[in-house]
Amino acid sequence: MRLFSSYLIGLIFGIGISISGMANPAKVLNFFDVAGNWDPSLIFVMGGALVVTFVGYWFVLRRAAPMIDAKFHLPENRNLDARLLGGAAVFGIGWGIAGFCPGGALPALGTGRFDVIAFVVALIAGIFAAKALMALTGARAARVLRRET
Repeated sequence: MRLFSSYLIGLIFGIGISISGMANPAKVLNFFDVAGNWDPSLIFVMGGALVVTFVGYWFVLRRAAPMIDAKFHLPENRNLDARLLGGAAVFGIGWGIAGFCPGGALPALGTGRFDVIAFVVALIAGIFAAKALMALTGARAARVLRRET
């Protein structure tokens, strides 16, 4: 049941991303081009997503537990720290340069276009690089803490 639910949710998300134009980098880049050929239509896509998310969370979190898991897995860290802000900045810069975000690129993989494949390969490489950097900085911080105690 969990696998089928994941598939169905991903399918609906991918179809929505494709219909909305979020898988088209030209449409996304035109959204960011406020001084040139600006296309504000993605504001409605993002606004619609926020409304659906707000209503969905409101209904779902009224339940004692999710339907296909023992408990809800919600973020516990609510701090706006350098790691969160830096990651958001890198994400936004990458989205503005490439015209793809992960949510739009994965459904676009079905087109077989080279730029989509190159983006997804770079995305995966970036994930591994970030994990390696976090492990490296985490190990360095642990060594510093051990020296101080």
